[in-house]
Amino acid sequence: MRERFLSGYNDFVLPFMIGMVFILSYCLVGMIRIILQLPKDDRKKFFLSLVTPSIILKNIKDIFLDCLIHVKLWKRNKLLGYMHSSIAFGWFMLIVIGHIEVFLYTPNRAKLFYYPIFFRYFVAETEHTMKGAFFFFLMDFFLLVVLSGIVLAMIKRLRSRFFGMRRTTNPSFLDLVGLYSLWAIFPLRLLAEGFTADISGGSFLTKSLNWVFHSFLGDHVNMLPTWWAYSCALGVFFIVLPFTRYMHIPTEILLIPLRNVGLTIRNARKGFAKAQVYSCPNCGLCIDACPMGVLKANIRDTTVYLNRQIRRNNEARIEEISDKCLLCGKCSVVCQVGIHGDQLRIAQRSIRKYNISPDYSNIDEKVLLNGCNKFVKQPNSNVLLSDSEKVMYFAGCMTALTPSIRKSLLSLLDKAGVDYEMMDRDGGLCCGRPMWMAGRFDQARQMVEKNSAIIRDSGANVLLLSCPICYKIFKERYHLEGIEVIHHTEYLERLVRQGRLDVMKSGTSFVYHDPCELGRGCGVYEQPRSVISGLGKLVEARSSGPESICCGGSLGSLTLGFDKRKMMTENALENLTAENPDVIVTACPLCLNTFDRYADRPVKDIAEVLDNQTTKK
Repeated sequence: MRERFLSGYNDFVLPFMIGMVFILSYCLVGMIRIILQLPKDDRKKFFLSLVTPSIILKNIKDIFLDCLIHVKLWKRNKLLGYMHSSIAFGWFMLIVIGHIEVFLYTPNRAKLFYYPIFFRYFVAETEHTMKGAFFFFLMDFFLLVVLSGIVLAMIKRLRSRFFGMRRTTNPSFLDLVGLYSLWAIFPLRLLAEGFTADISGGSFLTKSLNWVFHSFLGDHVNMLPTWWAYSCALGVFFIVLPFTRYMHIPTEILLIPLRNVGLTIRNARKGFAKAQVYSCPNCGLCIDACPMGVLKANIRDTTVYLNRQIRRNNEARIEEISDKCLLCGKCSVVCQVGIHGDQLRIAQRSIRKYNISPDYSNIDEKVLLNGCNKFVKQPNSNVLLSDSEKVMYFAGCMTALTPSIRKSLLSLLDKAGVDYEMMDRDGGLCCGRPMWMAGRFDQARQMVEKNSAIIRDSGANVLLLSCPICYKIFKERYHLEGIEVIHHTEYLERLVRQGRLDVMKSGTSFVYHDPCELGRGCGVYEQPRSVISGLGKLVEARSSGPESICCGGSLGSLTLGFDKRKMMTENALENLTAENPDVIVTACPLCLNTFDRYADRPVKDIAEVLDNQTTKK
């Protein structure tokens, strides 16, 4: 035993060393490739962030909270949060304490890369090392914490419903290899350290196990097989890690700094997009969140499976999954890593060509200027920009198909004495959103430029939208300096708050449906609820706010069939009517049309309800 302490080496460290050298080399090369794949300006932002103190501190904080503690997951599901943090943080602490022990008691061995990992084999318990009895306790404590997480992970694999998950992902063969090797690491470590606890020291866990071993097996047991097994488990895990879901562990450490400098996906398969794909932990939270989850046959069309197919370069499945998605964004909300499934799908679509004519003739873009020449400022135009508020109302394609919304909103503007003009009174205008969703970015930019010129020349200082789809695209893609872009829920709340509308409250109960683009897309939740609360009793759906369920009518899907959409709409209606409200209220013409087909009670836009309960000042 004395010889092993003096030598500081045994052949069983080789599997660990081979695996560690491989994974470190793989991660280093992968990180360099991802950074080099970033556009030049994004790469510059990233490098500048590495020397910016405020961003450095935020990166450290986010890596600690998200990668080790899993704070977001704790907030969503405490049991899942504990399971992940116990393994991640517990393992981290075992590594940290192991290094502290080496520096304190065998500093001459600190240069040996493997030494802190196998410290309990090589060190002998002496008066000097016994001063570290507290560290012995901490090592046993965190080993027990990790083991408790491993037990929970096993239960989750067998009974995911115990964790509140209806469905979870199906692992690939290599995922299973990685999973079982990860599960084996810590029990094998316990066995190995238990065998040597009487020589190298230990605490409540390893000392107790050592007593059991000696009681039943005697004093002449060969301890090396357990240390070999522990090292092999580590080596196997590290070697298969890049080809499994567990690659998210190192990749997320890179994703967080990239995300914190505000990067967006510009290339479907490289740079920031690649970092997101490889950061996916395959946890399966997006499966239950996806509105297509009600269609059991479509579980494999969720974001987790898209990421898996991108890693495999399976072009047929990538196209199928990307085109079918509704782009509702709910998977992005529930993702604990911050993967934007909707943006990834749009990026995949941009790779291919769609049957949209270059002049937009098949979406009525030819009449872009025909219906609104009167709003384009001419040399002798009477439309002048003033300090007073002038509103330009853009109804959009979907509102044009729902004239009751436009009628009610214009009525409310008249009642409040608002000075307004209507940009698309004669129809024909498109905001460009369908182009963005189809990945036709160049054509979309041309449309944005044309619309922007019309709006600027109108003399308006407020652009009012009643369609959340239009609202999101105007907020994100248009640069209308000096012009406030506002949705009608926000503007109506402002008019009510300013006392420009007399509202009559009734005994009617209302439930509000958060449209995907308005809520998750733009963060507008409170203003519509404030208005509705003044009209009657507001009740909440089972799932609302950021986790509101898509109506199923989203234009984001390019291939989803009518029958499947119907099932999704019925599921969303069931969610909305859980508290048996009298009226379903929404703030999106597409949601209104979709719900109205199948609802067993009135479905109204917020403008319609407010107009019915408002009198002129």
